[in-house]
Amino acid sequence: PYTNQALMDFLNSYLPTTIQDRPFVTLTYAQSLDSRISSGIGQRTAISHAETKEMTQYLRSQHDGILVGVNTALSDDPGLNCKLSLAQSPRPIIIDPHFKWDYCGSKMERLALEGVGQAPWIVISTECCEHSKVEYLRSKGGNVIEMELNNGLIDLRLLFTRLKQLGIDSLMVEGGAKIINSLLQTTPTLIDSLIITIGPVFLGQNGVQVSPASKVQLKNVTWWTGITDSVMCCNL
Repeated sequence: PYTNQALMDFLNSYLPTTIQDRPFVTLTYAQSLDSRISSGIGQRTAISHAETKEMTQYLRSQHDGILVGVNTALSDDPGLNCKLSLAQSPRPIIIDPHFKWDYCGSKMERLALEGVGQAPWIVISTECCEHSKVEYLRSKGGNVIEMELNNGLIDLRLLFTRLKQLGIDSLMVEGGAKIINSLLQTTPTLIDSLIITIGPVFLGQNGVQVSPASKVQLKNVTWWTGITDSVMCCNL
C-alpha cells in the first residue's frame, strides 16, 4: 500500500522493541541542511518531500503514543493522527505544564470526533489551575498527567516512566525544538532510535536550530536517499 516500499523496509531495524521500565522512544523530525526545523519561532516550514511525509505516517502507525510540546500545539494546530487506511492512530501526548493550549475547537478534537484520531493526554503541572479545560478534555475521552515541575520543566525521564505505566510501550517524539534539544542532550540517553529527514534547503541564521549542547556519538547509522530528501537512521 506504500508509494515507496523500499523506504518502509529500510526503517525495519529501527522500529520499536520492548523495553522494561520506559517506552521505546523514537525521536524523528525534518531539518534543513543547516540543522533548522523551521524558518522562525512559531512558523510552519515545509522541508520534506511527499515520500518522507508518508514515512512519518508509517512511523506513527508503529507507535502507541506521539509526543509534542505546547509550542508545537499552539503554532501548528496538529492532528497527530495516522492518515494510513486501517492503521491505528497513536495517542497524542502534549507537554503543556500550564495548559495554554485548548483542545476545544482544535483539529485534534475534530479528528477524534470523526473517529480518525484519539483524544490527547496533556502533561500539566500539579499547580495548574485550568480546571474547566481539564474537565472538558476528560469529558471528550482525553486526560491529564499531573507532574511536579523541576526548575520549571517536566522531567522527561519521570514522564516516560509514567507513560509506560499507562500502557504506552512505544513513543514517537516529533518536536518542537525545546523537546528535541532536551532529549538530544539527556544522559544517559532516553532515545532508542533517531530518524532525521534532511531536506535540500538552508533556512538561515534566523531559523530555529536543533542541536545538543555538546558532542553526541551516533551508532548503527544508515542512510536512505530519495527524490529530494535524505533520511538518516541511527541508535544512541
